[in-house]
Amino acid sequence: MGVLDAWSNSGAKYGDDLESGGGLLYPGIDATDNSLRWGFVRKVYGIVTIQLALTAAVALVVTLVPSVNAFLARSLAANIGLMVLSLLALIPLFIYKDRHPLNLALLGLWTLTMATTVGVACSFYEPAIVLEALALTTTVVAALTAYSFWATARGVDFSPVGPLLAGLLWAMLAWGLFQIFFHPGPVARTIFSLLGALLFSAYLVFDTQLLIQRVGLDEYIWASVMIYLDVLNLFLYILRLLGDRRD
Repeated sequence: MGVLDAWSNSGAKYGDDLESGGGLLYPGIDATDNSLRWGFVRKVYGIVTIQLALTAAVALVVTLVPSVNAFLARSLAANIGLMVLSLLALIPLFIYKDRHPLNLALLGLWTLTMATTVGVACSFYEPAIVLEALALTTTVVAALTAYSFWATARGVDFSPVGPLLAGLLWAMLAWGLFQIFFHPGPVARTIFSLLGALLFSAYLVFDTQLLIQRVGLDEYIWASVMIYLDVLNLFLYILRLLGDRRD
């Protein structure tokens, strides 16, 4: 939230004479819409902050409690079940994303599922590597978020790269499935992790602009899902990159 506050307080610096109390989010927006959009943005980032805090707490339990860690880390069926459940849970979450408070309850359950998956992933690495990945992710997310707000306010349009990012995402998914059956070497794993980190860095910039400009004001649940997934995937790829680097 510090990035948002800093940007909001810098509005007068750029000649934004708005009663909204925040900087001009993008060219052509009027004062009323700007104020409403700032409230929406803060709401989404507030939800994402809670999601990330919950994820960190659950991941800590999965990593540090021996009985939980032993069951989840060694059970292939449990891991497959978590992945399938996290995907299936997106369906009712999307269907009921506008029905309050059911949407928040479904978001919480889905976040718990994702958090457990993250905890399992973290348990395969040394705590120092996990903390290093967390610090790097925090730095990258703060920098890219600030850049997204800055660029959007100046009229930079990232929408043309949307189809390219979608194509790259499908390519990464296919490559990931390929690795299940054909175990890659350390160089291939490093390249895969680096490309994944770059891809979700780009997605974070792209989705942040969608959040600022195009996502409906009542779509705060789905907007939270977008940003949360970008941050989570970025963290996991950075974690994998650091882990492969030290093998």
